[in-house]
Amino acid sequence: MMEALRNGAKSWVAKTLLAILVLSFGFWGIPDSFKNFRVADLAQVGERSISSEDFRIDLNREMQNFQRQAGSAISLEEARKIGLDQQVLDRMINTASLQSLGDRLNIQISEDYIKARVMENPAFRNSSGVFDPATLKSILGQNGMTEAGYIADQRNAQLRASLTGVAGDNIALPKTMLDAMLRYRDETRDGRYFSFAVSETDVTSPTDADLKKQYDATPAAYTAPEYRAIAIMKVEPGDIAGKIAITEQEIADSFEQNKLDYFTPEKRDIIQLSFADLKSAEAAKARLNKGEDIMAMATSLGMKETDVLFKDRLKETFLDEKIGEAAFALAPNAVSAPVSGSLNTVILKAAKVIAEKQASLAESKDAVRQKIQLEKARDEIQSVFDQVEDDRAQQTKFEAIAAKAGLSLTVVPAISAIGLDKAGIDVSLPDKEELLKAVFAGDVGLDTDALNFNDGYIWYEVREVIPSAVRPLAEIKDVVKADWIAEKLRGLAGDKAKAIVLKAAGNTRLDTLATEMNATIKTVAGIKRNQTSEAFDGISALALFSAPANTLTWALEGDGKSARIIEVSKVMAPTVVTNNKEIVDLTRNGLAGDVMDAYVKAVRQATKVTVNDELWRKISGPSSSP
Repeated sequence: MMEALRNGAKSWVAKTLLAILVLSFGFWGIPDSFKNFRVADLAQVGERSISSEDFRIDLNREMQNFQRQAGSAISLEEARKIGLDQQVLDRMINTASLQSLGDRLNIQISEDYIKARVMENPAFRNSSGVFDPATLKSILGQNGMTEAGYIADQRNAQLRASLTGVAGDNIALPKTMLDAMLRYRDETRDGRYFSFAVSETDVTSPTDADLKKQYDATPAAYTAPEYRAIAIMKVEPGDIAGKIAITEQEIADSFEQNKLDYFTPEKRDIIQLSFADLKSAEAAKARLNKGEDIMAMATSLGMKETDVLFKDRLKETFLDEKIGEAAFALAPNAVSAPVSGSLNTVILKAAKVIAEKQASLAESKDAVRQKIQLEKARDEIQSVFDQVEDDRAQQTKFEAIAAKAGLSLTVVPAISAIGLDKAGIDVSLPDKEELLKAVFAGDVGLDTDALNFNDGYIWYEVREVIPSAVRPLAEIKDVVKADWIAEKLRGLAGDKAKAIVLKAAGNTRLDTLATEMNATIKTVAGIKRNQTSEAFDGISALALFSAPANTLTWALEGDGKSARIIEVSKVMAPTVVTNNKEIVDLTRNGLAGDVMDAYVKAVRQATKVTVNDELWRKISGPSSSP
């Protein structure tokens, strides 16, 4: 539907409007020439310039956003591969184009207005609902932004809104369009289908030429990510605690001072039956006094074991203090009289009692020693840190530092940004996520700061950067072969399904086809467009909506070697509701977005844009083009 609307933008009416718009830009004036680029200028847009430093800051922020969403680090090379650098430059050029237009129209966004908007943002308010500068600074810091940068972004956003907001206002929405949108969104269908599979025995073995063709056609599938060789040293209290000698007197003194740390309070398993009133509880108690089992009674009252049995409870964990006191006053296996609590009346049974215990010095000796060692180790960590930092300042190798300080040293020959080695095996590292972020933000030979970790430190150095590259065919021949076979199986399943539907040609029932193929028919009901489920995925739903009622269609299944034949058994159009607000808003927002995109594109086309090609190639590689 939106594609059709975009096509409408190509009509003579839309073109005429955009032509008038572009001519108006010319009336405002576009400079015929620009001054030479300054050394740091990446692009000149109208009277505005985009510096390489501003581009670097924006790209770095975008990479950080990507990392937060993906949950793993992304290198500059990987950002280039997915076109992130080009997206950032395009966005900056669009923004500068609008700023240049704003300059020509003399549109000013006051500092006071921007500050007022910032202070109105609920994200920057404290628990009392008042604007808090510290909260603003903290949130901006988490997102890699400065206050000045954020204010500039807000000014640009307000300028964009001033220039483009009118483009989406007062769009007339014909009833026919709204009805079509409603039907598109809310139409439901019922279907019947069966599945079949093809076998690898139906696929001939690939030749070397087949494999080479597969390999050459999809190089991205066989490209190894960037790897880094790293060395890591780590120290935390547990690493050095065992080396610290503790005297018997220290153990005895610590035990006496912290005796309660080695005390285990009484615990009980309590069965608790709850009743609405005292009369009901007394009747139940009378039945128990005659020998009825309390769990059998719970079942008869519609209660499950998990509803009435509370294991390993401490007295203080009872929300009702009176019930807790009664539960812990019972002898083992004894049943209480009805206890009236603040919210209900209960009958209790002490199903199990684990008495309190104060451990002796002899029983606690090892635990006390370890506790003292850890406490002393935390104090000694700083001296270890200072020693390591002094040695690093002297350019001492990690191996020598680790040997001298008695630290664990790990050397990883190759690891990717998501923590896998070249064989795809997960590499175990301390504080892995933060460590990898730091490793892939650095480079060979750069001084690095130690990372804080578990009251200790991690030191690391990047020893080699192994660039992303296509793996040699000989190295991954089995992988390429598996991909070739998988592709052939998908094609075979699709061709077979297509042939079945064409052969049926509307004259053969699904039941007949299922019988011929010894398949079981399944049904789905009330499926909406693009609706997904485990049994009926999005591809199947798309197929179901691609054919008229009472006809057959087909779809591939997720395993890559199966397909299903689908009968569209029922089509149910939604009831049309005049002026459905949700549909009106959805359609208007979609159209407004399309119109604004066209508007920004027109502004950019009417503004002279010059990119420093040489600088851009240095930033994004020789194969890139702005």
